Amino acid sequence: QVQLVESGGGLVQPGGSLRLSCAASGNILSFRRMGWYRQAPGNQRELVATITSDGSTNYADSVKGRFTISADNAKNTVYLQMNGLKPEDTAGYYCNTVPWGAVWGKGTLVTVSS
Repeated sequence: QVQLVESGGGLVQPGGSLRLSCAASGNILSFRRMGWYRQAPGNQRELVATITSDGSTNYADSVKGRFTISADNAKNTVYLQMNGLKPEDTAGYYCNTVPWGAVWGKGTLVTVSS
């Protein structure tokens, strides 16, 4: 069973940038699609970016043009580069397969505030 460990979150001012990492214990190429999800308090979990095993990407409208998902298959790591951060991006960020699997990592908290 793959284990997922997210990192890279923190406190950033509006307009700032962060790069999140998701290290998987297994071979991410074995999954057809990986994604970054986020969940803010009181909100439902939202899928914000996906990447397929052949490198195709897709984004939620709310982050399109600001976030970039990528993967390093040799390191079994998925990244989320976040630029132009807004207060509404504040949330816990998690990676998982798409559709999501049963096991979730602890996530990494992103707080966008001045």
